Amino acid sequence: MNKPYLINSISEQHRLLGLPKPKHPLVSVFRHEHAAYDRLTELQHFTLNFFCISIKKNYDGKLKYGHRHYDFDEGMMAFISPHQLLMKLSPGTKPPGGITLMFHPDFIANTPLAARIRNFHFFSYELHEALHLSEEEEAKIEGIFTNIESEYQTSIDNFSQDVMIAQIELLLQYSSRFYARQFITRKVANDEILTRLETVLDQFWDQQKGLPSVQQIAKELNLSPGYLSDMLRITSGQTAQQHIQAKVIEKAKQLLSTTNLQVSEIAYQMGFEYPQSFHKLFKNKTNMSPMEYRSSFN
Repeated sequence: MNKPYLINSISEQHRLLGLPKPKHPLVSVFRHEHAAYDRLTELQHFTLNFFCISIKKNYDGKLKYGHRHYDFDEGMMAFISPHQLLMKLSPGTKPPGGITLMFHPDFIANTPLAARIRNFHFFSYELHEALHLSEEEEAKIEGIFTNIESEYQTSIDNFSQDVMIAQIELLLQYSSRFYARQFITRKVANDEILTRLETVLDQFWDQQKGLPSVQQIAKELNLSPGYLSDMLRITSGQTAQQHIQAKVIEKAKQLLSTTNLQVSEIAYQMGFEYPQSFHKLFKNKTNMSPMEYRSSFN
């Protein structure tokens, strides 16, 4: 695959979408019905050098993101961070609806949001892990977009940047709240993920693939690592890493109580490079060493 095309500036994105020049070089808000998305079909794959937050709805085009195509038939909210790979956009037959906010990292530089934005993990989610809003939530989010848009359209003064950044942070905080709601209300889908997670973890040790990482497990589940960890944290109180560790302890207890394998052999079988690491994790989680646990069965 050729090197992806870098859309380096918000001004360039406006040009590619057939929009007027942005009113500010580092931030922009536009309505989708004013953008010529068919122009992006000329790009096979591309990345953005800025953050992008969109509500997309009533659009039947498709965007390939990572290894998946995502359609926008449903209203949804997506978050894209700088340098995430986006693939060719297929044009739709219906006029697109929705609104997009774009802002360059320099726009929030040296502000508290610049330090906090990495805590909004949904910027690393896949598009198929988008935020689906209820009517009430959509109205709330669109209200904030409208406030940012109004400020963007107003003549720039000494307060403009601070006001817009405050609204952007409010938008992100509400998005975190609504994602937490989505994790809870999509119980059937989440239960299916948990069942598949157990199967994938068992397969790792059955096939002697070693100690799985969150990235490996997420890939097997066709999820992003951030989405998997956040979903588990909200629904079960454990992150993906903690869930893996709990499974490690469960499997280790089984081997310690039903086999005569040495502790070092169990450690290597579980995928630990050093037995000391296994010993440390086991004691941390059970308040017993592996040998103390084994002795409790004699």
